[in-house]
Amino acid sequence: MTTYFCSLASGSSGNCHFLTNEEEHLLIDAGLSGKKIQGRLQEVGFDAKSITGILVSHEHNDHICGVGVLSRRFNVPIYANEATWEAMKDKIGNIASENIKLFETEKPFFIGKLKVLAYSTSHDAAEPVGFTFESSHAKISVATDLGFVNKGIIDKIKNSNLVVLEANHDEDMLKAGSYPYYLKRRILSDIGHLSNEAAGNAIVDLVKKDVKNVLLAHLSKENNFPELAMITVKGILQRHEINIGEDVSIDLAYRDKASTVYAFEG
Repeated sequence: MTTYFCSLASGSSGNCHFLTNEEEHLLIDAGLSGKKIQGRLQEVGFDAKSITGILVSHEHNDHICGVGVLSRRFNVPIYANEATWEAMKDKIGNIASENIKLFETEKPFFIGKLKVLAYSTSHDAAEPVGFTFESSHAKISVATDLGFVNKGIIDKIKNSNLVVLEANHDEDMLKAGSYPYYLKRRILSDIGHLSNEAAGNAIVDLVKKDVKNVLLAHLSKENNFPELAMITVKGILQRHEINIGEDVSIDLAYRDKASTVYAFEG
């Protein structure tokens, strides 16, 4: 059996990731239109009709705008904690009662044979979470929309075959940019977004915890660009004598196209 993962979109204009163990076919967030998500899945060789669940990290529109449409179109269950469900239910339209699946943050649960843990993150939402997914042979973690990474989060996502980690902004670009002061403060705060430098420092800790692949995600269009995120992260890793490509591979998730499709075989 093979576990596949692909980021279909990542950024303030929409976030959606796809994971399958060939039995369960899951979306992590659905922040694009249903049509775009179907198209991106088709581009990487998967069929939206096979989706068996949508997991929601938090209720911001760039994570939920396609959730209701896809649930109704394909009769798909939606998984969220109660606070997130209450915050988003009026935004996503009518959902069949049998497709409302509430989980408890920090309490593992199963979707088929996939073990799922929704762990707390620091973001300005009702009850935001990141996710880890464990099959019999692979562990994949998604850690975006978080103001900081602490030891608790590192412990949740350690030993992952792949970590999707936020590298939202370059602090100098953000501070010098056109955003209003209140928005800059929000992004830089502990309930905002992770900077390139913070991501690099987190990856140093993750490499020590046997993480081999990292996908940099949720890059800001206005306050970052892919080359800068990669240069910053790689510079930090090199200063810690971590060999890129040998100790860890670093890749990117994109706002306007799908990422590399990762495959982990059992």
